[in-house]
Amino acid sequence: MSRVRVAVLISGRGSNLQSLIDAAKAPDYPAEIALVVSNKQDAAGLQVARDAGVLTKVISHKVFGSREAFDRAIDAALREAKIGLVAEAGFMRIHSEWFAKTWEGKALNIHPSLLPLFPGIRVHQQALDAGVKESGCTVHFIVAELDSGPTILQAAVPVLLGDTAETLAARILMEEHRIYPEALKLVAQGKVKLDGGRAVFL
Repeated sequence: MSRVRVAVLISGRGSNLQSLIDAAKAPDYPAEIALVVSNKQDAAGLQVARDAGVLTKVISHKVFGSREAFDRAIDAALREAKIGLVAEAGFMRIHSEWFAKTWEGKALNIHPSLLPLFPGIRVHQQALDAGVKESGCTVHFIVAELDSGPTILQAAVPVLLGDTAETLAARILMEEHRIYPEALKLVAQGKVKLDGGRAVFL
């Protein structure tokens, strides 16, 4: 079986990265984690990748004069590693329109809310402040507009009385670890595609 080469983009601890690496250990999983790129030298997820024998690369956004210049450096690293799909996992940079168009239909992100609710940051506190009864997580295709790409998979969790942003985040993270490998599998198998601004299941 020919497996799709995947790059995971991170800025932090890499817990979703670990779930993808673990899933890709299965011989019938259609993707391999071939590269991890971080914009931060001290991202803990880099060690997660190294421990798994995955190639790592640090590309600091601070040395580039524009968002697109940074994205072009990432793109060059992806092409050098012959990457077919990009999975972003806690990558705390907003892409240029150029990157979103270049990798259209081949780049995924996971967001810790039931999009379109609560895009951006401080997501769990947003949910608590809004008084919603449930929240969750969304895997979506990346488009130029932040956190607005078509949904591939979602999972919901209840918001419990007395929840804090931290307790809600921990409950949602368990679902992130479950659905992100499944969403990546669907895209790698060609069972879902971005078509005309919609996620189309085949």
